[in-house]
Amino acid sequence: MKDNLVYKKSYTFSTEIVNLYKKMTTIDKEFVLSKQLVRSGTSICANITEAVNSASRAEFIFKLNISLKEAKETEYWINLLKDTNYITNQESYKLLASCTELCRILSSIIHTCNNSTK
Repeated sequence: MKDNLVYKKSYTFSTEIVNLYKKMTTIDKEFVLSKQLVRSGTSICANITEAVNSASRAEFIFKLNISLKEAKETEYWINLLKDTNYITNQESYKLLASCTELCRILSSIIHTCNNSTK
């Protein structure tokens, strides 16, 4: 699966989210918002992994839709953390760019899968 582009990008994103979580909990002593961020941010790749190993096309699309929803939720948490000054504009810019890219890739895959079944 290491040659799967969306998996690689989402895994890298997950590691960035985990590192931000570690910083927020050790330095900022922030535990509530950071927990929400780490749950949604790491769930993206976890659901992509499940999609790749799914038993059917319907399950594949379903899991990718969950990944997309988690990515959208993660965008929300990043923006909230930025707007409440837990992370800087510079930190949020990189994370949001990666998250937006994942949303576009996932949307494209889902759209292609849905159109190829018609």
